[in-house]
Amino acid sequence: MALSYSSPITLALFCKVVDNYGDIGICWRLARQLQHEHGVAVTLWVDDLRSFQRICPEVQCEADVQCIAGVTVRHWRDQAGTFAPAEIADIVIEFFACDIPPGYIEAMATRPIKPVWLNLEGLTAEEWVEGCHRLPSMHPRLPLTKHFFFPGFTAKTGGLLCEAGLHAQRQAFQADRATQQAFLQRLGLTPEQSAAFKISLFCYPHAPVRSLFALWQAATQAVTCLVPEGVAVEAVQAFLQQPPIAGASATHGALTVKVLPFVPQPDYDRLLWACDLNFVRGEDSFVRAQWAARPFVWHIYPQDENLHHVKLRAFLQRYASAFPSLAQFSLYWNGALEADPVACWTALQNQLPEIADQADRWQESMLANGDLSCNLLRFAADLRAEQGKKPV
Repeated sequence: MALSYSSPITLALFCKVVDNYGDIGICWRLARQLQHEHGVAVTLWVDDLRSFQRICPEVQCEADVQCIAGVTVRHWRDQAGTFAPAEIADIVIEFFACDIPPGYIEAMATRPIKPVWLNLEGLTAEEWVEGCHRLPSMHPRLPLTKHFFFPGFTAKTGGLLCEAGLHAQRQAFQADRATQQAFLQRLGLTPEQSAAFKISLFCYPHAPVRSLFALWQAATQAVTCLVPEGVAVEAVQAFLQQPPIAGASATHGALTVKVLPFVPQPDYDRLLWACDLNFVRGEDSFVRAQWAARPFVWHIYPQDENLHHVKLRAFLQRYASAFPSLAQFSLYWNGALEADPVACWTALQNQLPEIADQADRWQESMLANGDLSCNLLRFAADLRAEQGKKPV
């Protein structure tokens, strides 16, 4: 994976937090993986350290510069600043078309060897990304070229983010009941709550949570719903009849709702592994749910003119073509379909065993596309090699 740079390779990753936790969740996983598995010296520029701290407790919100897990984290306060060529990384990544400081771009252009400049786009299953993946875009004024890099679900995209050994870790955890019980106990679950049908719920505020709570409350089997603090606040508070702070819990009928604190990313993975059904939102937890080998329902980040419904249907066409109950429930959950929630949930519940059986096959097909970080570094190496062939 050598890129013909002085060792180690330096990389700057710029992240503006829009989706509270999803954006920084993706960037933090990528930064850690690049550093731990590939030896890249990563600087992560983040504008919202408080959101970052929710998933990484080591973050010091007032620090301008700090080192966490081998990654240099810089507080991206504004667009001001001038930079020397020596301060510019070998690879510069802007996440989801965020505008990096103009002074940084000016300094990029002054380097004798120009950095590889990538725009890491958002994940979508739409077919058009295959034609846009790796496309160049020349700067209108400076001798710089930016390339678009799309994660995705086919070999013609950048693939999905997946750490080495994740599959084996997940299998070992799910095969060890004692380890699962100890983890759930650490989250405050009683043995009875752990033995119930467990659901993790992570969604945006407009999700029809109250309807689901009513259904689960009337269920014939015990249900434990685990909700991160600050998620579905109105519905959770109405059910609990108390402030929905971490540790709060209530049981009505067959349903127990328990509020969890936000946990570090490795523990969130374990939560997904331990549950029977996961409701996830945005992009980061969406990908992690796929690696959990459990049935899941995706709440997609809303966009103007309901463009997110197009993205949702594109994914469901790939993932849920054999499971109409999952497709219908997902569309209902995202406000893309008016439907009877009782009928939607009943159909999905009946098909959950079949959906779970598909999870491992889906993982194998996604892993065949290669890991996002490896694909990204390989592309950067190709660009660097091509740049080296050009006359000076």
